[in-house]
Amino acid sequence: MTPIEGLRRKIEAISPVDEREASSIRATLDRLTWPDDPFDEELNDHHLTASAFVVSSRGVILHLHKRLGIWVQPGGHVDHGETPEEAAVRETTEETGLRVRHLDPVELFHVDVHPGPRGHTHFDLRYVLVAEPLDPAPPQEESPEVYWFSFDAAQRRCEPALAPALAKLAKSVADFDVRD
Repeated sequence: MTPIEGLRRKIEAISPVDEREASSIRATLDRLTWPDDPFDEELNDHHLTASAFVVSSRGVILHLHKRLGIWVQPGGHVDHGETPEEAAVRETTEETGLRVRHLDPVELFHVDVHPGPRGHTHFDLRYVLVAEPLDPAPPQEESPEVYWFSFDAAQRRCEPALAPALAKLAKSVADFDVRD
């Protein structure tokens, strides 16, 4: 099985939380059929990205996005030669300063299609990562506004389209091994 076929299967296995996610799943599956590299932001302005819902005994991490001014989960572009799972870990570490790990098995939890900068469209693959309940320590070039939130507080603070995914995560977190 190719990496794209494996990703397709993981996306197809997601139970959408709402119609927005159902539509995003359909659009992302369609994007995987295009002939170019679906992760390359230089080849196409419609590309896949990776982000993470970071959980611990303290709740979930959100950060104030420096350019967009909204509270979201850490994430970003998938570098050449990198898997989306690796990108989610790298971007999260870069933006929070925390050491994180994937669940076993890796949990592709949510998919969302939304406008990105420069007229791009992002097909965001959202994973669940686990961290120790330490205070975030983002590097100087990243947003300093990175905090743990209870799930209720995160749903009130986040960009509104993210709230249903966080509600789903709050119900699911008991099923994940988030031991510190």
